Amino acid sequence: MLTNYLKIAWRNLMRHKGISAINLVGLALGLATCLLISLFVFDELSYDRFNTKADRIVRVIFRASINNEKIREATVMPPVAQTLKAEYPEVLEATRIRDAGTPVVAYADKAFREENIAYVDSNFFEVFTLPFRQGNPQTALNAPNTAVITTTLAQKYFGTTNPMGKVLTFKGWNRAFRVTGVIEPIPTNAHFHFDMLASMAGLDEAREPTWMASNFFTYLVLPEGYDHHQLEAKLPQVIEKYMGPQLKQSMGMSLSQFRQKGNEVGLFLQPLTDIHLRSDIPFDLEPGSDIRYVYMFGAIALFMLLIACINFMNLSTAGSSKRAREVGIRKVMGSLKQELVGQFLCESILLTLLALSLGLVLAYAALPYFNSLSGKTLTLSFQSVPWLVPGLLVFGLLVGLLAGSYPAFFLSAFRPVNVLKGGSSAGKLAGGSQSIGLRRGLVVFQFFVSICLIMCTTVVYQQLQFIQHKKLGYDKEQVLVMRETWRLGAKEEQFRQALLRDARVTNATVSGYVPAGPSNSNNFTVYPDNSPMQLFKTLAYEVDERYIPTLGMQIRQGRNFSRAFGTDSTAVILNQTAARVLGWGDAALGHTLSRTDHNGRKATYHVIGIVNDFHFRSLHEPISPLVMLYGHNGGSVIAKVKTPEVTALLASLQKQWTAYGTEAPFLYTFLNESYNNTYRAEQKTGQILGLFAGLTIFVACLGLFGLAMFTAEQRTKEIGVRKVLGASVLGIVALLSRDFLKLVAIAILLASPVAWWAMQHWLQGFAYKIDMSIGVFVGAGGLAILIALLTVSYQSIRAARVNPVKSLRSE
Repeated sequence: MLTNYLKIAWRNLMRHKGISAINLVGLALGLATCLLISLFVFDELSYDRFNTKADRIVRVIFRASINNEKIREATVMPPVAQTLKAEYPEVLEATRIRDAGTPVVAYADKAFREENIAYVDSNFFEVFTLPFRQGNPQTALNAPNTAVITTTLAQKYFGTTNPMGKVLTFKGWNRAFRVTGVIEPIPTNAHFHFDMLASMAGLDEAREPTWMASNFFTYLVLPEGYDHHQLEAKLPQVIEKYMGPQLKQSMGMSLSQFRQKGNEVGLFLQPLTDIHLRSDIPFDLEPGSDIRYVYMFGAIALFMLLIACINFMNLSTAGSSKRAREVGIRKVMGSLKQELVGQFLCESILLTLLALSLGLVLAYAALPYFNSLSGKTLTLSFQSVPWLVPGLLVFGLLVGLLAGSYPAFFLSAFRPVNVLKGGSSAGKLAGGSQSIGLRRGLVVFQFFVSICLIMCTTVVYQQLQFIQHKKLGYDKEQVLVMRETWRLGAKEEQFRQALLRDARVTNATVSGYVPAGPSNSNNFTVYPDNSPMQLFKTLAYEVDERYIPTLGMQIRQGRNFSRAFGTDSTAVILNQTAARVLGWGDAALGHTLSRTDHNGRKATYHVIGIVNDFHFRSLHEPISPLVMLYGHNGGSVIAKVKTPEVTALLASLQKQWTAYGTEAPFLYTFLNESYNNTYRAEQKTGQILGLFAGLTIFVACLGLFGLAMFTAEQRTKEIGVRKVLGASVLGIVALLSRDFLKLVAIAILLASPVAWWAMQHWLQGFAYKIDMSIGVFVGAGGLAILIALLTVSYQSIRAARVNPVKSLRSE
């Protein structure tokens, strides 16, 4: 029986090549798209789940509100891990990570700048599951000056030589680490990636008892099944007990007085598996993603598949008149309804399996491009994706049943007495009011999804354009940033002076504080006008007198720093936000800020200027208060250059850098590139969204094309009569297109509010965003109508140009 089903199914597919091809291509594209997005979604949801204790690990985070300024940090104070482990028995393990910066690591005659190095506690491997190739995870980091490295780093420095016991030196840092373990590279789906994990046992700052500085990523292991909110509810007691006295000592006020002024400070817990997708904390170990994108792409995959199935159902039911007589004869010959259902489902599953095969080929071919677009390293192989074969088979079977269910039950329900009367009766069955209503509803749904995607893609594109052209308060064009110039030591200033003598450089400044890309970060806690009961926490930039003019910032009030004023060593410049938060506004000149450092020394600064606000963080966040101090902060040399001379200038700078005798490489970037990299995730999202929107529209148009072809065939005689009576080609095209355009118009009306709501929700993630105008929806609707008109017009024009003699002879 099954063999007979397959033979008949194959014959029917070959007999109706046009419809079969449309169904095959549509389903293949839908399945390929769904498969690629599924790989993306599963990868996003799998972050950090390779750890055997993943569901029991939480990270301690710091949140505060000081003078209405929200502070969110993934790092906490040095004693937090040990304190929580000692005070709460539910904390089974507590471990810390401290980023080690970017030292030049040397062994024998090899030296490389390394970016992925961290200090960790000795129990780090009791918390995180990282397989060892060599060494003992329980003792590898017990001693100071020891390190565990990945196989990648071992190959880089030692080749095939056994790395155990070898010593890696941090050049210029007076630090050396003996290799005591080798691990596999950290999986890509982790929220941190380090090639070297050095023992924190020899790190002085790891033993500091201060609760007033936060610079350690801290993780806890809790009992199985334990609700972390229970522990989180106890953390205010820890703040009261340990931070309270230090706050009183350094700031002159108790924690209760601090809170009475509307301020707040606290520790909170974040599940490990939430870090990648549900974290709103800036300056994390690595940039995370957003769960909203997972939902968005998951919905696109589902809708793409539904649209492909809708095409199949539409075209199958629309073409049922050609199968009606066959159904009638089969029933007269004794075929049961379930046998007919089996026949039609067999055809559906056969077509689906063919589409699945083609979809797999398309997915394999598109995967490298998709990886490039998404920044992933996804693979589509049986080894890396063990669920692939059974998943695809079940997937194909379900899609075949879903796509073929309605046509199967619809066709098998035909009554022989009706379908054997003649073609017109059969045609009415296929074009009955219920069938037509269903097809129209499915067309509306298809274009509803397509128009939503067009509108969303347009808004994402406009927001990205807004980001690119937003006035930032500084000039990011033609600005060269030379990184890690602190390695030059005292020669860093010589390097800057040499730049200023070059005619291709218009200005240059030394500062580790860069408004885009990697930057130094420094908190600054002060009392305005020496008032002990007022507390102000802000970011602080240490800059020289050329910083503001080099970056094209504008002084709003007062003046810039100057070497001509000896008192500028205690001068500060505020940004507009800081002046406003302090309550001074444009009258800030002459006011003072005082602070006490960790050694109890007091310093007072006087305000000499206000600089216009500039964006030194992502546009996802509002501009924060900022204080600029006058001084030297090594780290980067920032230069304003002349564009036509850049290539020759870089070659000259490379020679100068080498002449200074540093073994570190010459590293540079352009400020506009660093700025663009900040929004790389949004750019990739926009590109992926645009790609899938285009594919969805294409698949929807395939279905519309097939329906237009069927409609033209059904109305062949009517078209012939109308032409004989004098109807023009244009009139017939308008007649055949009108019904479809009505459906698209309905889809536009339904899609507009949904797309508006979705994009309003997405834009809430930006502090600075576009105002969505009605033009977006009008333009997207017009584009959808144009696409539908072009799709339908081909078949309409073709039908309208047929000789009426042939049309009238067709029946």
